[in-house]
This record gives sequence, structure tokens and C-alpha cells, in this order.
Amino acid sequence: MSLFEDTYRAIDEPSEGIFRDKGSKFIAYAFPFKDENKIKEIIAELKALHPKARHHCWAYRLTPDRTIFRVNDDGEPSGTAGRPILNVLLSMDVTNVMVVVVRYFGGTLLGVPGLINAYKTATQEALSNAEIVEKTVNDVYEVQFDYLQMNDIMKMVKELDLIVLGQEFDTNCKITLEIRKLRVNEVIGRLDKIEGVKINYLRTI
Repeated sequence: MSLFEDTYRAIDEPSEGIFRDKGSKFIAYAFPFKDENKIKEIIAELKALHPKARHHCWAYRLTPDRTIFRVNDDGEPSGTAGRPILNVLLSMDVTNVMVVVVRYFGGTLLGVPGLINAYKTATQEALSNAEIVEKTVNDVYEVQFDYLQMNDIMKMVKELDLIVLGQEFDTNCKITLEIRKLRVNEVIGRLDKIEGVKINYLRTI
């Protein structure tokens, strides 16, 4: 991702695709995905749904800058399942997506080229059935301020049409804002002009 690119492609809803070859059936499930801790939960649900399937192979790609990814062949020959799934994610340039392909063995070996094609095609089917959306790369900031500054802060939030993720109003107030990366300098510049405001960067989403 270049310094000035602040959008990425993802999916908002799960989707499915199916590919059949020589009696084997490959069912691909694509999920919006942001939390690596959810892998076991997703795989467990699909294993419960398909208890007789031979393999549950997967790949995912994470973060707006697309730098985090993992693949798993789940017993298929190395490089024939997880990597072809990931390659589709790369070629379609989507991120924050996990694809699991469930395989029912049909009794005939497909060979390495056949497996690669099957996992790739099932994944392509699932993603072609998904609505791919463009999202902006946003930074999350926590802004702390005195109660007396609340009007100034809230006026600015409204003027700049900022997304408020959370707020606490007491003697000391706190608001969590989601700001599009391209607008961070503009927003921080405005906040800096309000006396006594503390700004903390939390994360990029």
C-alpha cells in the first residue's frame, strides 16, 4: 500500500461457492474477517456442518495494508490448497477476508494440478458471489478534554462529520473518534487549537 492510498477492498457478508471434479466436491466459504482468534471457532462450526468432509483448508489476509496472511493445507499435499486460496485473495486484491474450502473426497485422486485448480476455482466462485466493497483506512484516536471544552469539541465533530466510537462525559471527558487517514492532519490540527486537549493514537482499522 502506498503512502497516499487509503482505501482497500473487502467483503461485508459471508458468501459460498462450489466446485466439483471427478466426484470430489469443494465448498468454499468466504467470511469478513478481522480477528485471528476466531479461526478455531469458524473451523469448528464448519466441521460440525460437514462432519464427513475429508479436509477443511483455509487462507486469510488481514489489515488494510494487506501484510498479514496465513495458509493451511489441512492434510492435502503441501502447497495445493491454502496457497491457491490465498492466491485468489491476492489476485482479487481483497483483505480482511478468510476463505475455508471444505472437501468431500470422491474416490479419485486429482493430482497436484487438479487440487490447485479445485481450491482456486472454489475460492473464485465464493468471492464472485460476494459483494466486494471499497473501505477507507481509518485511524482511531482518543481525545481527552475538560468539561468546559465539550461544546467546542462536539461542534468540531459535527462540522467535520466524524465517526464517534465512544464517549464519556464527566468532569474529565473522553471521546473516541474514527478518522479517515487522509483527514488526520486536518482533524488533529483543529483539535490542537482547543486549549487543554490531549490526543492519543489508538490503532488503524
